[in-house]
Amino acid sequence: MKSILVFFNKAHLRENITILNLILGKTSRMKHLIIALLMIPVIAMGQTDNPFENEVRAIQQKNDSLWDSSRPTIVFTGSSSIRFWDDVQERFPEHQVLNTGFGGSQFSDLELYLDELILNYKPSKVFIYEGDNDIFAKKRPRKILQRAEYILGILQQRNPDMEIVLISAKPSISRWKYRGRYRRLNRKLYRLASKTDGIDFVDVWYPMLDKRKVKQDIFIEDGLHMNSKGYDIWYDVIKNYID
Repeated sequence: MKSILVFFNKAHLRENITILNLILGKTSRMKHLIIALLMIPVIAMGQTDNPFENEVRAIQQKNDSLWDSSRPTIVFTGSSSIRFWDDVQERFPEHQVLNTGFGGSQFSDLELYLDELILNYKPSKVFIYEGDNDIFAKKRPRKILQRAEYILGILQQRNPDMEIVLISAKPSISRWKYRGRYRRLNRKLYRLASKTDGIDFVDVWYPMLDKRKVKQDIFIEDGLHMNSKGYDIWYDVIKNYID
């Protein structure tokens, strides 16, 4: 029986069921039991392929109710450092700003929802903060850059007039031990932006440092997410790229 089970996987489920019919017969109880067991991981995988689906849907509904399609739009998207920037619209009152950040996301998650989080709003400019969670998930900077390049290519192809601003990975107390990887990623993102028309890079890493150490008073209790002082630093840097 073990030799039969090795044939089964998600990609070839239909073909494997056909083989099982031939081996065990159409009325075999064992056959139906095996098929039922095989469907469990397939169903489970289908339920977890897009873990942010509900959150993205809620973000989309909220922004759809706020968005004025007749006005130029600036989108801020990315992981929780964007999502928790509650007053980003108030900080840039002369512009229509939509916050489509979703917590815990990586570049690969953003790729799944480019329409819902960016392109549907036809923005004149988008600020993207990704890479923080990618590094924490132990992805290599080179691999992260490849994913970023692919995503940026899609965005520029779909909306050639949209300006793209990559926000550097930020330092944090809780992830300070990964600082070398974050710096390597930031250098790669900077070089990518420097050689690509229509893409800018904004550095929030060094403004958040006190000499060579991360500032201690700009985070909430978890040492990862910023308080208002942290967002003051972001605002002071990003305001130079908003127009």
